[in-house]
Amino acid sequence: MEENVKEKVPIWEKVTLTKEEAAEYSHIGLNKLEELLKMPGCKFVLYVGKKKLIKRKEFEKYLADNIEI
Repeated sequence: MEENVKEKVPIWEKVTLTKEEAAEYSHIGLNKLEELLKMPGCKFVLYVGKKKLIKRKEFEKYLADNIEI
């Protein structure tokens, strides 16, 4: 067994998700996610430089609190 093999963290245990991970996790398309991330005051976006990450728990709460996006 190799020592350098990283164990993959399950999506439901990650603090932040990439747009691709969030799309897979939520079954929401990348274009719609990008639109949501551009909303003024979006509470689930985290900027790391120019990169946008999605705060998983806040994203889940947003989805639970809305019936339509």
